[in-house]
Amino acid sequence: MRSVSFVRRPWRLLAEASALLIAAAVVFPLYWMVLSAFRPAGEIESSTPRPWTSSPSLDSFRRVFEQNEFGRYFLNSLVVACTVVIASALIAFLAATAVTRFRFRFRTTLLIMFLVAQTVPVEALTIPLFFLMRDFGQLNTLGSLILPHIAFSLPFAIWMLRGFVKAVPEALEEAAYMDGASRSRFLWQILFPLVFPGLVATSVFSFISAWNDFLFAKSFIISDTSQSTLPMALLVFYKPDEPDWGGVMAASTVMTIPVLIFFVLVQRRLVSGLGGAVKD
Repeated sequence: MRSVSFVRRPWRLLAEASALLIAAAVVFPLYWMVLSAFRPAGEIESSTPRPWTSSPSLDSFRRVFEQNEFGRYFLNSLVVACTVVIASALIAFLAATAVTRFRFRFRTTLLIMFLVAQTVPVEALTIPLFFLMRDFGQLNTLGSLILPHIAFSLPFAIWMLRGFVKAVPEALEEAAYMDGASRSRFLWQILFPLVFPGLVATSVFSFISAWNDFLFAKSFIISDTSQSTLPMALLVFYKPDEPDWGGVMAASTVMTIPVLIFFVLVQRRLVSGLGGAVKD
């Protein structure tokens, strides 16, 4: 046993070292963003950057919060992201239940269409979506951001939740019906709590996609800046002739905080959801 553990130890050390290197590569851009947000303007524009600052400053954050519309941008992003998360989760749950529990014509074709829709690049559909939103009078509204994000998040959410719904034994459903439970009661009081970890996992991806969206916000919010979201606020500080990198990094840091809070709140559910856990 000792010899086996001795042989495996170098591979384990190599795996741990690789994990640390990957983690460092992922965390370093975030560290540099936060560091640049606290740096004074002279250090940001220096030709010899250092991975620390000797004189941290809140001037960049002050300029961000002095923007009159920054609070409105933050609220708009929160409304769009929360609406997309709730709506896509409920629709995906019902759709996943339908394609898993019921047998109907073209069911397999429908699932394949969901998979194909997931492979279509968002950029290829931006122009058609622009004309569609224009024809329905949804340009310069939050609806032009909410509806496309719900549509793009549904294929992935349905495919992921399908596995969770399928993992719930049909015997449990039959036992509930024998005890007098209606279909709606089984759906919301029994099945929904069991697949809730999967809903959390899919909601994380929906939230990140809607919160960080820049393409749709730039394409569909043209003239009414009161309907803009946080990614558009970065353009206030980025000017081609004289960019305010401190303001850009400070605004980016503020944008990251809600995502981190969301991750902390759903961390346990997210781990069990990604692991495919279904509790009896």
